[in-house]
Amino acid sequence: MASFFEHHVFFCLNRRETGDRPSCANCGSEAMQEYAKKRVKKLGLAGPGKVRINKSGCLDRCEEGPVVVIYPQGTWYTYVDETDIDEIIDSHLVEGKVVERLLIDRN
Repeated sequence: MASFFEHHVFFCLNRRETGDRPSCANCGSEAMQEYAKKRVKKLGLAGPGKVRINKSGCLDRCEEGPVVVIYPQGTWYTYVDETDIDEIIDSHLVEGKVVERLLIDRN
C-alpha cells in the first residue's frame, strides 16, 4: 500500500519548563517548523502525494534535539537554523539523499 505522502515530516514542538528535560520548543522548533512549511509550499512540494510538514508533541528524543523525523523512511535529524532546514529539504526531500551530518541515528 502506498503512503498518502511521499514524505511526512514531523517537527517536535514540545515545550517544557526550564530545569526539566530539554525541549525542542525552547530550541526554536516552532519557528523552524513554520519556515519549513512555507519553504516546501514555495517550492511546490506540498500536498497529497508529495510532502506534508506537521507539528508534533514530544518525540522522546529530547536530549538530541531539536528533532525532526521524516516518514515513511523514519529518518531522524537534528538542526540548528534555517540553513540546516534548507539542507534537509533540498537534499532529503528533493534529491532523496540523507543529510549525514544532521542524522541522529548513525549506524
